[in-house]
Amino acid sequence: MELLKDIFTHIYDVEYIIRLACENGIAYTILTIFVFAETGMLVGFFLPGDSLLVTAGIFASRGDLNIFVLLGLLIAATLLGDSTGYLIGLKAGPKIFSKEQSFFFRKDYLIKTKNFYDKYGGMTITIARFMPIIRTFAATVAGVAQMKYTKFLKFDILGGVSWVTILTLVGYFLGQLFPGVVKRLELVIVIVVFVSLLPAIIKFISHKMKKSKV
Repeated sequence: MELLKDIFTHIYDVEYIIRLACENGIAYTILTIFVFAETGMLVGFFLPGDSLLVTAGIFASRGDLNIFVLLGLLIAATLLGDSTGYLIGLKAGPKIFSKEQSFFFRKDYLIKTKNFYDKYGGMTITIARFMPIIRTFAATVAGVAQMKYTKFLKFDILGGVSWVTILTLVGYFLGQLFPGVVKRLELVIVIVVFVSLLPAIIKFISHKMKKSKV
């Protein structure tokens, strides 16, 4: 219990979380739970995603984790997570949009994801995978929209496998090529988070520029 409290106290210090989990022999379990919750549970929008995968890859490059086991578990976690989110949306339907907003349920994020979904259609499931927050709600919105599950799964596998594989291997090869990168993990994480938010930043600037021209 004390270990879990320690982990959630340092929720955004992914290096600390993974190191602590490795020392206690629960690294695979913690990483799997985090990825599942961030992609499948509406309350998981605040959990680290991109930075967690890159950092896990760096730890794997040092031999603390097996890269093949890591990839297999995290791909399974993200696909199962999305299917769970899809099922929540399918069962809850439009009622989910009338739910009161709270810290653990962000209705505004759900609406933003719906607007994103309306614009990009089925590819949202793939594109959203690389966008923090939106990836948490995309599968649920697909369920609400009653997207055919086989179609959803096709886009989900493409996005989920790509997201986990690319980011985890980026960390892995960074660790292989630059062993000292572990001492600069904070900088690596800042860069990863910035790149993750870049599409949203570009969209925001584009929106502001269009408004200024009106």
